[in-house]
Amino acid sequence: MFSCDFRARAGAMLMALAVSLALVACSSPPSKPTGSGKRPGTWSDYRSGTAPRPNPAFKRAIIARAEQEWQFFGRQEVVFQGELESIPRVGAWEDEDAQHSERVNAYWRSAGQTQLTGMDCQKPWSAAFISWIMRNAGVPDYQFPSAIAHWSYIADLIEYASLPGRYFVPRRLQDYSPEPGDLICAYRQPSRAPLKDGYVRANLLMGLRAHCDLVTAKHEQTLEVIGGNVRNSVSKVRLQLNQRGYLQPMPRRPWFVILQNRL
Repeated sequence: MFSCDFRARAGAMLMALAVSLALVACSSPPSKPTGSGKRPGTWSDYRSGTAPRPNPAFKRAIIARAEQEWQFFGRQEVVFQGELESIPRVGAWEDEDAQHSERVNAYWRSAGQTQLTGMDCQKPWSAAFISWIMRNAGVPDYQFPSAIAHWSYIADLIEYASLPGRYFVPRRLQDYSPEPGDLICAYRQPSRAPLKDGYVRANLLMGLRAHCDLVTAKHEQTLEVIGGNVRNSVSKVRLQLNQRGYLQPMPRRPWFVILQNRL
C-alpha cells in the first residue's frame, strides 16, 4: 500500500441553482429554542424555506449507497480519541488494486474529473465520494451540486437555504441533533471556519479545507457516520453526542455545520 495524503483542498467554483417548481408540503418540526434569540430553523439572518414533501425511501437510498460502498471497501472502522486516531478494522485502500482504484475513479467522474483514480494518492476524494452518493441515489444536481471540494456544496446549500423545497439546509451544532441522512462537516487545518455565533456565511467559505461525513445510523447518544478518503478508504466512524444530543467538535474533527436532510 502507498500512504496517501487525504487532506482536503479547495477546488470548485459555486454552482448555479435551478429553482425547484415542485409543490412542497409542511415545514420541518420545530427544534428546541436557542440562546441566540433567533427563531428555530433560521440560518444567520434568514429563515429556511418550506420543507420538501417527505420521502423516507429517498433518504434510505442515500444511506444505503454509503453503506454499500463501505462494504465494498472492506468495512474499515476509524476511532477518534482526543488527538489520537486508530484503525481497529482495516479495509481495502484506494490504491490497493485496480478494482478499488477504479471505484475511486467513479467517484471522481461524478464530480467532473474523469482522469483521476485511487492511484492519484495526493488528490483528496472525500467530496467526490459524497457527490457520487447523491448522484447515484438520484438527488438532482440543483438540490446538491457535485463538487471536488466540500466548501463548494456547503456554500451552495447555505446560499439557497431560504428557497422552498430544499432537500438540505444548514443547522447550527447547538440547535439541532443530527439524524440519519444528514451530513456533518468539519474544517481541516490549517483552515478554520469563520463562525459568528455558530453561523457561517456562504461567501466566506471559498477555499475552506473541509470534510463531511454522512450520518447512517443513530443509537441514543451514538452516531454512525461514513465518509470517503478517511484513512485512504471508505470508513465508518462512531461519534458520541453530548448529554443534550448535540454534536461535539473534537481535535480530529472540528465540526462546524450540519446539513439537515429534510426528505
